[in-house]
Amino acid sequence: MNLTNKVALITGASGGIGRSIAMALADAGASVAVHYSSNLQNALDVVNAIKSNGGNAKEFNADVSSPESVEKLFNDVDSTFGRLDILVNSAGIDGVRQNIGDDDINSWQKVININLLGPYYCMRQALKRMQKNHGGVIINITSDHVVIPWSGYSAYCSSKAGLDMLTKTAAQENADKGIRIVSIAPGAIKTNINKSVWQNPETLKDLNGKIAMGYAGSADDVANAVLYLASDMASYVTGITLTVDGGMLIYPDFRHDG
Repeated sequence: MNLTNKVALITGASGGIGRSIAMALADAGASVAVHYSSNLQNALDVVNAIKSNGGNAKEFNADVSSPESVEKLFNDVDSTFGRLDILVNSAGIDGVRQNIGDDDINSWQKVININLLGPYYCMRQALKRMQKNHGGVIINITSDHVVIPWSGYSAYCSSKAGLDMLTKTAAQENADKGIRIVSIAPGAIKTNINKSVWQNPETLKDLNGKIAMGYAGSADDVANAVLYLASDMASYVTGITLTVDGGMLIYPDFRHDG
């Protein structure tokens, strides 16, 4: 899976899943635009790690919930790399745990603004460029919570479900333009966001019990899926959601007669 001469923009690439995606695409030969929202040092760490492996990368700052900031981001990527072939919308937050009715409306809207409107703004900018170039790939990172309700996180679930359908609709609109648009739905992936869960033996045991393969995944598991979908190996794949969850959605509790 060779991405030499390709340019990829990864939002939320300063840590977690986004970082692994940036590293994987760079290892495959792509020049990588490393987006970050607040942690410049983490973004520089990713850029330096890519460069130390012989790759090409540069950090870019933007607030993905602002259409003006997103437009500047894409213009800056144009000025640096001259083109865009791959967009991965990985930036996202889960928000504050609050049940509907007891929640803060502004907090709810913040999750929607980043997780749903952010990818929408980025997709609009990417499509303008990809349509001119008659090709490109957009990969949206959604979640198993497109399917599984998660009490206290209605904004997160709604944003990811909305992004999943946005992916399919945009894929339908652009399939005849040489542009493929897909989504990846990770399950339980070990990152800093859920560190308190997987570092606690008791909660980790409970989490692993929800996964058919019996263990939580790594960010590299998601990155490998992104690498496949971004490459020509997936040239006939568009409008789908690839689940990367170790079998969480096949309900392992039902293995023994329910």
